[in-house]
Amino acid sequence: MNLIKKLRWQILIIVLALIVIAVVLWGQQAEPVLVEAPEPTSGGIYKEGVVGSLIRLNPLLAVFNPPDQDPTRLLFSGLIHFGSTGLPQPDLSSSWGISRNGEVYNLLLRTDALWHDGEPVTSDDVVFTVSLLKNSEFPVQEDLAAFWQEVEVEALDEHTLQFRLPEAFAPFLDYLDFGILPVHLLGDLSAQEIVDSPFNLQPVGSGPFQFDRLLVMDNQITGVALKKNPDYYGDTVFFDQVEFIYFPDSLSAWEAYRAGDILGIGEITLEILKEALEDQSINLYTSRMPQMSLILMNLDNPEVVFFQEVEMRRALLQGINRQYLVDHINQGQAIIADGPIFPKTWAYYEGLSRYDYDREAAIKKIRNLGYTYPAEGGAARTNEEGDRLAFTMIFPEDEKHTLIAQSIQENWAVLGIDVSLQALPYEELISDRLENRSYEVALVDLNLTSMPDPDPYPFWHQTQTTGGQNYSIWNDRQASEYLEQARIILDFAERQRLYKNFQVRFFDQLPALPLYYPVYTYGVSSDVKGVRIGPTFEPADRLDTISDWYFFVEVPGGLEPTEEGSTGG
Repeated sequence: MNLIKKLRWQILIIVLALIVIAVVLWGQQAEPVLVEAPEPTSGGIYKEGVVGSLIRLNPLLAVFNPPDQDPTRLLFSGLIHFGSTGLPQPDLSSSWGISRNGEVYNLLLRTDALWHDGEPVTSDDVVFTVSLLKNSEFPVQEDLAAFWQEVEVEALDEHTLQFRLPEAFAPFLDYLDFGILPVHLLGDLSAQEIVDSPFNLQPVGSGPFQFDRLLVMDNQITGVALKKNPDYYGDTVFFDQVEFIYFPDSLSAWEAYRAGDILGIGEITLEILKEALEDQSINLYTSRMPQMSLILMNLDNPEVVFFQEVEMRRALLQGINRQYLVDHINQGQAIIADGPIFPKTWAYYEGLSRYDYDREAAIKKIRNLGYTYPAEGGAARTNEEGDRLAFTMIFPEDEKHTLIAQSIQENWAVLGIDVSLQALPYEELISDRLENRSYEVALVDLNLTSMPDPDPYPFWHQTQTTGGQNYSIWNDRQASEYLEQARIILDFAERQRLYKNFQVRFFDQLPALPLYYPVYTYGVSSDVKGVRIGPTFEPADRLDTISDWYFFVEVPGGLEPTEEGSTGG
């Protein structure tokens, strides 16, 4: 006890000393310093390789030559553009209003939009462009020309437009993404003169980039150079220039990338996919394409009455190893499909189930329908009425579709179904067989490029079974009512509900067998930052976020490349 008493003062002194030291150290702590994060800044030339040849830099004509679509996407603007889920967003138009009956659309144009020559973009430019879409002498896709023939457009004033439809049509805004042409430069020309005009190789648009020059070698156009538009009304881009370089094939584009001549490749095809996946210098961006491969069954063909049984259709789908089609035939460049509306779009219903590959479950369904192997043997099951599970499947005569058809043929053979295969040219398959409904089963691709609004009406409504594109002849009143209402109701929430109901009905009835959605893969050097890609409705959509791409960042002390040695030049 005495020892403890003697130490009390010493312990107290030590404690007081520690407190004093702590106070001194606390007082000497540096004030917090806010460090500014590096910010992307302007500079550099982005060069991209595209397979094909340049023909015309005209947004209305580019549809006929896909390599033209990439530069025209950056040169020209439309009234609207599509968000990542496919909903229309303002572009040249700043806002719009729709009449209660859905037949009149008023659009207000931006007042700060200029053509690359400094002239303002006005309502007259839009009216002029629509007049070309209506002109029978101007090359326009037949169905698109027919659509615009029924639409009236009027300039109410310099920045206000009115479109009048013959009847309510909810997907109308989807048709307003076409590039607008300048009336002050082309208005005095005939339709044919516009097609042949020098304008198409020295265009004046209103987009984020403007025409700089053609790249020429040995008197051949090898590319096109675009420069930043300083007066663009939208988000300012970081790149000073963008160049599109044209190549005869994907392998040539890949060689140019490896040589450092380009920094991106417009599409990583299956021919170069393996090399691209192994190259650490290139980042790959993948997006679902607006296409679907599926199997159509003629539900009204008396030679194959068993297709009218829903359980038979379910068995057929369960009997297909779709994952094999994705992983092996498509080399992973596809996504298993569960319905006719594309995933990640506003109308897609996430709650759908999936018919997984289950050979035993498929065989059980077929047995329960009364189909067994005949006593005398054979490749096909039959029922008591003598209906034999045998049919011919037509498909496009190319290597990929042949491999898919053969794989499905093998899958179904295990179920006791005898499938004969017939390859046809695609045009013949459509015009001679599907349009005439003279087929039993068809392997086809459904392509909805440039149509973010799903509008499944033309393919599945009961009125389209004759003369339309309802080639399966699916005559389902419940599904048709959903499609009818979704076409005329303007409220997106209500349209979502209707399309959800349609997808559930389609899944339940399986009027066709969805196989997969192909995906699109785009390659960009890791030196390029800020790249992202959402669902694409056409390949050029990959460029919609180019205003976010950059090479350089601004840091304390000056400008630095994002990677050592990266100049983008």
